[in-house]
Amino acid sequence: MATDSPRSGTRDHLFLLTPLFPDAKLGPGLYHCSECAQIEGLLSFFPFLRSRIDVSYVDFPRPRSAVVPLVGPENQGCPVLVLGAGSTAPAGAKVGPSGLAFVSGAVAISEYLAAGHGISRPH
Repeated sequence: MATDSPRSGTRDHLFLLTPLFPDAKLGPGLYHCSECAQIEGLLSFFPFLRSRIDVSYVDFPRPRSAVVPLVGPENQGCPVLVLGAGSTAPAGAKVGPSGLAFVSGAVAISEYLAAGHGISRPH
């Protein structure tokens, strides 16, 4: 894990849900976030990304204490990528209470990683 984080503003920081979580609203059984799984697949295609960005796993129940201070309670859904202070925010990025820009959702995160970290674009 890198020593820099969005709190220090130097690296992009990706938040994913830890898989195998219960959800009482959906009934018995364990679940995973399909968009987080898509991003996990992307990280397996391009393992060098893990050396360029911080990746954290957060539990399903809200509030997600690691995410809320960065993006606000209304944006704590995962996956979410908080951009480092030196990163160029794409069109459509929001700015959280931390003052840092962020992008949400598998497609937006994939597009950002393609533009900012040199991987292929989603098709």
